[in-house]
Amino acid sequence: MHISIVSGMVSGKALTDWSCHMGVQSTEKNETPWLAGVDEAGRGPLAGPVVAAVVVLDPCIKIEGLTDSKKLSAKRREILAIEIRASALAWGIGRASVEEIDRLNILQATLLAMQRAVGKLPKLPLRVFVDGNQCPALDCETRAVVGGDMTVPAISAASILAKTSRDAEMQELHRLYPQYGFDRHMGYPTAQHMKALTSFGPADCHRRSFAPVRRMLTPLD
Repeated sequence: MHISIVSGMVSGKALTDWSCHMGVQSTEKNETPWLAGVDEAGRGPLAGPVVAAVVVLDPCIKIEGLTDSKKLSAKRREILAIEIRASALAWGIGRASVEEIDRLNILQATLLAMQRAVGKLPKLPLRVFVDGNQCPALDCETRAVVGGDMTVPAISAASILAKTSRDAEMQELHRLYPQYGFDRHMGYPTAQHMKALTSFGPADCHRRSFAPVRRMLTPLD
């Protein structure tokens, strides 16, 4: 299978202003350099944060069934997320808020969330593999891997943690704003979501920089 890789050293100080969760396993038994995978969830939705995850897998432990989180059922993702958090050498979750998405744009907010996730690790990896074709600025080597969530196990694991973490946040938003049906579409522009936007207008959790939401705020001439 051919994997398209864009590689290069990207220097820059990782940002440290975040609110996220992190789990770490003891690394005393494994002194080999850390290779990490990074992925995001939530670039396309009209509401809610964008969330990124980083995972450093233990090379001695194989987790069966790792793949792109979108290929898995919600139940299977949750099961794998528990296993990843329990067996990985380290993992971290970072997020960028709706306000940051609207201020920076979705690409820059996504890269910020990735920086915040990597910033949660107890030490800097030797190399970070990032799903897609762009990498955040980190003080270590980064490699962008197109289709990496299907081909690089650490990225697959990161995609699962990012997706399950963001879905949990969207369930919380559903409890606050049940009229939008976030528990079903997770903020994506489904027919149900667009109908609710038309009926109720945008809530605070909607991304005003996204065209479908912005149109709801623009008065008709």
